[in-house]
Amino acid sequence: MEYSAGFRADENIEEVEVDRRSKPRYTSLIRAAKLVCGQGEFICVIRDVSATGISLRTFHALPNDRTIALELQNGETYEITETRREGFEASYQFDRPVTVERLIYETWNFPKRQLRLNIAIPLTLSSLSASGEAVTVNMSQQGARVECDAAFAIDQALRVAGDHFPETRAKVRWRKDANYGLVFDNTLSLREFALMAASVQCPVMLEQTPDAA
Repeated sequence: MEYSAGFRADENIEEVEVDRRSKPRYTSLIRAAKLVCGQGEFICVIRDVSATGISLRTFHALPNDRTIALELQNGETYEITETRREGFEASYQFDRPVTVERLIYETWNFPKRQLRLNIAIPLTLSSLSASGEAVTVNMSQQGARVECDAAFAIDQALRVAGDHFPETRAKVRWRKDANYGLVFDNTLSLREFALMAASVQCPVMLEQTPDAA
């Protein structure tokens, strides 16, 4: 998975270092997660975590809400309150102490999957024989669930385009009534995904963005 915005390429997502403190702090933990607040749903990267707090970094301006929800890839959610921010990094306190190992290794009650954002992005889907207007119901780096007014077949190749979406190719993996599951030919980088989500939900967040590494 690609991490831009100042993250080192040699940082290992599974590497955990423990400081010898009364509250052990785990560093070099580079893992994608989702922030859910009044402004929408946004991608972040967890930088370090302890039993009482967590440090996060975003690819754009941080949400304004002081208290937000942090959702991991396994669906577990934690309420966190901001204690400090500097640029695109911020520290948050958990509403109650957490089991650090559980958060780091993410106990999987469900099959692991890419982070999904519940965002509505207008799209145009087209094949060699038809085209239609669509809107995303939810979206990940690798695909999307969309509602569309046109009929397409399972495994049909489509061109996907939109004002807030880089033109790409996709295939129809499933269909139910007007709902389609699409798999993109090219996976979006985490940075592309994060900036796209912000541009749709809160464009002011893009007025300043970290320089790409």
